[in-house]
Amino acid sequence: MLVGVGSARVRDLFKMANETQPSLIFIEEVDAIGRQRGMGIGGGHDEPEQTLNQILTEMDGFDPRTNVIVIAATNRPDMLDPALIRAGRFDRRVHIPLPDLEDRKAIIKLHMKGKPFDKDVDITGLAKKTVGFSGADIENMLNESAILAARWDKEKISDNALDEAALKVTLGPERRTLQSEEERKMTAYHEAGHALVAASLPDMDKVQRISITARGASLGHTSFPPEKDRYSETKTRLESMLAALLGGRASEEIFFNQLTSGAANDIERATQIARKMVTEYGMSSLGPI
Repeated sequence: MLVGVGSARVRDLFKMANETQPSLIFIEEVDAIGRQRGMGIGGGHDEPEQTLNQILTEMDGFDPRTNVIVIAATNRPDMLDPALIRAGRFDRRVHIPLPDLEDRKAIIKLHMKGKPFDKDVDITGLAKKTVGFSGADIENMLNESAILAARWDKEKISDNALDEAALKVTLGPERRTLQSEEERKMTAYHEAGHALVAASLPDMDKVQRISITARGASLGHTSFPPEKDRYSETKTRLESMLAALLGGRASEEIFFNQLTSGAANDIERATQIARKMVTEYGMSSLGPI
């Protein structure tokens, strides 16, 4: 009953677009139907492949008199079929990176509309604090800050609510975890290790917050968010990041002569950086291989 419905809808869509020229077709999440053919089972006749084949056929049929523009969006361009992204079908790729400082200021202003903020809320300062946030993260943060202000019986959204909301977006909400005194002490020394190493390295960003309040999967956190947008990293700075990430584990060894599972996420992130330094950036003794 459902076989061929996708390709029939594609035919109808392009027929409608041709009849109402000039027109524009927008395909959201094009990877859902445009992924590489021959990847699944069904001998090339499964439903997604039929739908993709019909799109390819329709887009190949355009001539200079056709006044139809097709735009598609995806987060996974690597999965798209080569026939779909060649010139003549989709002629241009527009990569949309994470917003920079000016972009974030504009996005913050957009999502502040309709919400009561304190007069002393600094939009530029907020944009500087949210390096690496996407537009959706910023929207989520401002919505969370409004919820927090209401929960705290405040009439206006303050800087405190915004800081807490930013933490909630990046690390998760506070958890009331029943920890023993020994666990809390170990967490405190662990986080202090991160902070001391980060503070002693000249090319690291400033330590902004240290907490032993559990959030998400972690029992504590030390945050030293980037102070500005960076588009490339130096070897020295990457090595400093490795040292700061492993400062917590070093602190446990020095003060307790003991290792805990609290460093699991630090080790995972440090390993990702180290692996990229060797395999992608050519920064090891192997050289640029």
